[in-house]
Amino acid sequence: MSTARWSAEELDAAFTQFQATVEKAATSGDWSPFAELFTEDASYIEHAYGNFAGREEVRSWVVKTMTSFPGNHMTHFPATWHVVDVERGRVICEIQNPMRDPGDGSVHQSPNITILTYAGDNLWSCEEDVYNPMEFGAMVMGWCARATELGTISDEATRWAAKMRTR
Repeated sequence: MSTARWSAEELDAAFTQFQATVEKAATSGDWSPFAELFTEDASYIEHAYGNFAGREEVRSWVVKTMTSFPGNHMTHFPATWHVVDVERGRVICEIQNPMRDPGDGSVHQSPNITILTYAGDNLWSCEEDVYNPMEFGAMVMGWCARATELGTISDEATRWAAKMRTR
């Protein structure tokens, strides 16, 4: 006998809504609505940036992160695959993080695994993003190098790259 609280269909529909909200935020640059996907007491585990407790901490972090480089140079966040874990009320997926075209059509992206824990009513109680920050940083530095070669790098990206080189 199953102890699942939500059906696979509900979890899949909530994930579809999640992806639509992320796409809208990426397109508009307004990341505040992203936080509305989470419960008031949600936890967000981000292996490079730390842990965030509650919707408002998530909102503050995501707005700051995604409106500054490199977040503001990422064009969208497509899920290349996802699975629904009905027993645990989770959706696990791989998300690509592509940078905008530096001007030559080259693709610069890095994946992460996202684990979303569902709370019902199209809200999530937890998100955990798992990735290798060193690989992600190397990808962004590669983008910066290419954009510099092409003369398309922004001042903000130039400052970020210089700061990373001194670490």
